[in-house]
Amino acid sequence: MHILIAPDSFKESLSASEVAKAIQKGFQKALPEATFDRMPIGDGGEGTLAALAEGLHLESHSHTVTGALGQAVQAHYATNGHLAVFEMADICGLEKVPLVKRNPLTLTTEGVGEMLAHLIDLGITDIMVGVGGSSTNDGGLGMAAGLGYHFFDEAGQELAAIGDNLGNIVRFFRDSNSPDLSQVTLTIITDVTNPLCGPKGATYIFAGQKGLPKTDFAPVDKAMEQFYRQSFPELLDLAGAGAGGGMAAGLVAFAGGKIISGIDAVLDVLDFDRRVQAADLVIVGEGRMDQQSLSGKAPVGVARRTPKGTLVIAICGSLKDDLPDFPVANIQAAFPIISGVDSLEKTLAKAPQNLERTAQNIGNLLALTDF
Repeated sequence: MHILIAPDSFKESLSASEVAKAIQKGFQKALPEATFDRMPIGDGGEGTLAALAEGLHLESHSHTVTGALGQAVQAHYATNGHLAVFEMADICGLEKVPLVKRNPLTLTTEGVGEMLAHLIDLGITDIMVGVGGSSTNDGGLGMAAGLGYHFFDEAGQELAAIGDNLGNIVRFFRDSNSPDLSQVTLTIITDVTNPLCGPKGATYIFAGQKGLPKTDFAPVDKAMEQFYRQSFPELLDLAGAGAGGGMAAGLVAFAGGKIISGIDAVLDVLDFDRRVQAADLVIVGEGRMDQQSLSGKAPVGVARRTPKGTLVIAICGSLKDDLPDFPVANIQAAFPIISGVDSLEKTLAKAPQNLERTAQNIGNLLALTDF
């Protein structure tokens, strides 16, 4: 049996590579004759940089930029001299912000613009940015500030480039000495198709998990719509524009970027369609599978590109109760790894052992069949 292991990372617990290794270890105990192809993946959020760097043989570097709290952070990118890849999450990701300081309207994305400026200064002409996992909901204002944009209210006062000020902006301009984006191809990798505003937009769907009270959803969404309707109305209907708290929209508006499906881009780079042909079993997974996962996040993206007739099983940290019954989206079955009730901290720490045990149990079941 040949098993292709293609998980996403388990947020705040394990990288995609660590998840894949733990799953393989479990299967090897039950199926010692099996062969394996580990393919850790990302779909725009954490893990995307590592997956693309490995698949494209890029060299890793770091650069100091502004983090979500305004502090200096060492952000990573990978490049071959003309192409560069980095993740928004590495600069202003939710995991980098302590729980007590999570407020998507006051945190900044300026470091994303600073990283773009740095790469352009290096002579990079092709940039790929993963925009999943953000801590912010600013429509890309901070990123624009990092590229030299300034924003003003009716009184002519310059405003901080944060989500809290979206509804107060009446004009903006860009410094004449700002980075030249005209010769750069900017690709925005996202794992969602949500629009910028409305009930399925950035605020209503994602801002709650970033610390925004539900009572603030309506006014914040209205402010986001107001700014974009007066400045870039064509982006209000753009699929995926709501990714990264509206960062995807901001990168299109202020940097001329183009949105693509994160998982499909990564799978293309990793030559998935060829590698899956040899697989008898495909294992997918993520930290928590829920209804949002079915819109095209990593596990479903892999499953949909797996040939019909090849068994696809999901191994996840947990399964939310909003999921339909399996099989669904070409995934035949899904297994949560949590073994018992415990604190979140202890549960996350036990992820390697829980993954290994779950994979071994699945392998034991397969060993009893003629699969």
